[in-house]
Amino acid sequence: MTVALCPASTNDLAFSGTARLLPAVPASGHRQSPASTWQQHNARLGPVPLQVAPQLVDLVSAAGLLGRGGGGFPTGTKLAAVAANSSRRNPAVVVANCCEGDPTSSKDAVLLATSPHLVIDGALLAAATTGADRVILAVHKGSRTSADLSQALAARGPQSIEITVVGIPARFVASEATALVRYLNTGDARPAGRLSRIWESGVDGRPTLVDNAETLAQLALIARFGPAWFRQLGTESEPGTALVTVGGAVSRPGVVEVAVGTPLRIILTAAGWVPTGHAGPAWALIGGLAGRWIDLHRATEIGFSADELGLVGGTKGVSSIVVLPAGGCVLTETARILDYLAHSGARQCGPCMFGLPAIAADMASLADADRDALGRLRVRLPVIDKRGGCSHPDGAVALAASALRALTGPDAVHLDLHLRHGGCNSPAAIVPLGGHRTAGNRRENR
Repeated sequence: MTVALCPASTNDLAFSGTARLLPAVPASGHRQSPASTWQQHNARLGPVPLQVAPQLVDLVSAAGLLGRGGGGFPTGTKLAAVAANSSRRNPAVVVANCCEGDPTSSKDAVLLATSPHLVIDGALLAAATTGADRVILAVHKGSRTSADLSQALAARGPQSIEITVVGIPARFVASEATALVRYLNTGDARPAGRLSRIWESGVDGRPTLVDNAETLAQLALIARFGPAWFRQLGTESEPGTALVTVGGAVSRPGVVEVAVGTPLRIILTAAGWVPTGHAGPAWALIGGLAGRWIDLHRATEIGFSADELGLVGGTKGVSSIVVLPAGGCVLTETARILDYLAHSGARQCGPCMFGLPAIAADMASLADADRDALGRLRVRLPVIDKRGGCSHPDGAVALAASALRALTGPDAVHLDLHLRHGGCNSPAAIVPLGGHRTAGNRRENR
């Protein structure tokens, strides 16, 4: 089975009201489904329609395509900004972000293993639209994605513009847009800050478009089939489909493609989640390591969209869902994640250097029965929020705040268990952290 980013299978997906499980890319060994060939891609979709490039900003804007990398920014607006600053003397650069730095997500790896040419098409269309003379496919160094893209490029033969695969360090913040640009310019893979205007001066001082792999794949389809086709699925404010990674306590972990707004129940059922009937909350981390904790018992009919998740205090983020097993511990998991985020920061500003380690330590202390840690967290979180040089500290703060809401609300009994006994018997280490051994891991494995 291939990724369902084609008109027939996508329409079937939505009209049947189900989610479709896509083939996972195993950690080792051969993938379950071979990458689609250049010949198959051409037979199914035809050549990349570069002739629509002059109209592509209008087409993408009319389609309402939002970025699929986590920020949800309007793609048409980004294209227009880069195109406005591009010129013959200073042509733009397009960077396809294929890195997927959040360890809870594998959607781009699946997409690039099964339909790499769709992403390449999108990058070439973005280049033609913005007047770029260079396309960079940014991947994690040594990843299978790098081999998939290199093989796909070789099959396509020479291109009219320069297009290369570039390896990026496999670190959490290294795939942030300004960090990618900074690394390509200097070899330093740290975010350049909120005020970095890469659409004016990015790679080599040129206007630069950085778009996620899934965003570019959707762009390539809009160029072929138009805004009306794209808007057949999804919601009014967030049209189209989304690739969602589902993991944790499910029997069929993997990636599903769903119409945006599909109820969580349908997505989770496709991945093999079965409600346990456990009396307490059924927690899931939605949106990645900077996501929010959601009680599935209260939210199974909530649609997977930014608007609907926001109504229950959630976020779509990187489009991942990690389900905790019955009785899973939000506190222990959050302490692990915060320790990971504290070690993953760029350490360029006070909130990252001092704030994140402090809240990570406080959350770990709370899990170890330090009653004063709850008060310290409530004081620290507002001080750190929105004060960092980039958004990395903000994500950690949002996750910690979400955990406190959960622990002092529907799961207050579980927090009391920690405060009385210094721990619980819940399964630990469910949320994937890419092999990172946190302080929480060390306590669990003693």
